[in-house]
Amino acid sequence: MAGMASEGSQFDARQYDTKMNEILGAEGDEFFTSYDEVYDSFDSMGLQENLLRGIYAYGFEKPSAIQQRGIVPFCKGVDVIQQAQSGTGKTATFCSGILQQLDYNVVECQALVLAPTRELAQQIEKVMRALGDYLGVKVHACVGGTIVREDQRILSSGVHVVVGTPGRVFDMLRRQSLRPDYIKMFVLDEADEMLSRGFKDQIYDIFQLLPPKIQVGVFSATMPPEALEITRKFMNKPVRILVKRDELTLEGIKQFYVDVDKEEWKLETLCDLYETLAITQSVIFVNTRRKVDWLTDKMRGRDHTVSATHGDMDQNTRDIIMREFRSGSSRVLITTDLLARGIDVQQVSLVINYDLPTQPENYLHRIGRSGRFGRKGVAINFVTKDDERMLFDIQKFYNVVVEELPANVADLL
Repeated sequence: MAGMASEGSQFDARQYDTKMNEILGAEGDEFFTSYDEVYDSFDSMGLQENLLRGIYAYGFEKPSAIQQRGIVPFCKGVDVIQQAQSGTGKTATFCSGILQQLDYNVVECQALVLAPTRELAQQIEKVMRALGDYLGVKVHACVGGTIVREDQRILSSGVHVVVGTPGRVFDMLRRQSLRPDYIKMFVLDEADEMLSRGFKDQIYDIFQLLPPKIQVGVFSATMPPEALEITRKFMNKPVRILVKRDELTLEGIKQFYVDVDKEEWKLETLCDLYETLAITQSVIFVNTRRKVDWLTDKMRGRDHTVSATHGDMDQNTRDIIMREFRSGSSRVLITTDLLARGIDVQQVSLVINYDLPTQPENYLHRIGRSGRFGRKGVAINFVTKDDERMLFDIQKFYNVVVEELPANVADLL
């Protein structure tokens, strides 16, 4: 919150801490302290080179609010309670913290992550593996509904990180297929969900089997009393990082998809839409900086006027381009996620996802609106065969229905 929050919210945070410390009755000394340091780029966090490579290759360009505050304390080995809504980048926060601290020469389980559902555990495993791609991390998801013997085989061959659901993880620890001796980091993801699903006893049982000196991270959207109790029992001087819900909403935005079948048909589709685009101001999102340049060239080659901006340009150039766009002298802007959060242009009423985002949560930042302005908007998603799964995930994540684009798109704007 440092430097960003108004006095009001700063006061709330202190009040909250005081209240919590009262509830927790930490005699004399405060149970947890707030952590306010903000790092506004991944480069400034002191992460190892190969982890940074993984972070950028995964498509992250700028850390989200929880990442700006949460990665560094975790990397320092501090116990952390991080409170933020889902879709704010919590997974990458603790994955980075774990990957930064592993000893890759020792192929033993050094970090254990628990999640409430199999799907989430598998999703975390995917992110961990992707971010740790250049580090050679070995990750395994231990979840129910799979063959126990297979789990045992993989664990005995050696892994650095185990992500799992409490039942199966406890089972593996009990059978001594998962050896706790080297575990130095323990993360509870979606702790509130986990406790409401009745995993409390199992989490306690797992804790009992872990080494006494262990770093604990608790990630949760809400902090019900059971979650606080867990943090109090098992954590040592934790710092609390609280990130408010973003004020973005999808209300009032009509969302459509265009079935483009193949990647190479996107360009034609975009050119067909160009006249519509230029009626109002529109932003076109692609997933890489290279593609921004490529698409800009292609559009200009067809005599379409477009502006472009991405993270490789120096700040000065970006400012000039954004100024032109804001003033309306250029009407179509091609960009990457990096700038999704910075484009609050009153007149933008059409957003095109030329590429679907690599993470569902980035979808909100691209097309979401600050509810305060109550503006209407239209979002059009180009969907290839390979994107169908992502579109399905986005709809599930936000509980929205994205319909096929009707012919009269111009009338909607």
